[in-house]
Amino acid sequence: MSKKDEEVQGVLDSIDALGENGDAIDRARRLTQLLVEWPDTHAKVREMRQQAVKELREQGMSLRKIAELLEMSFSRVRQISEGVTNLRDQKRKSEAEQSSEPTE
Repeated sequence: MSKKDEEVQGVLDSIDALGENGDAIDRARRLTQLLVEWPDTHAKVREMRQQAVKELREQGMSLRKIAELLEMSFSRVRQISEGVTNLRDQKRKSEAEQSSEPTE
């Protein structure tokens, strides 16, 4: 396991520990705190990943090469580099905007 993989596993293990250690009240409080913080943390992680992909692009790496190295599809890496985070929401928003446009 690479160093990065070990760091990710450490975070996942810490999350597991929140649900395993302490009495039920303590676990519920800690897990509630995590869930309250999660949306902001999730957004921060997405932004950090996007920045890393942008750095690779600035170094001259192609989207295809980045996709290969990250074991993702080319289209997903392109979306990440462009800041696309939720395709379902974007599709719904686009459809709503189109349906609200006046027709002649």
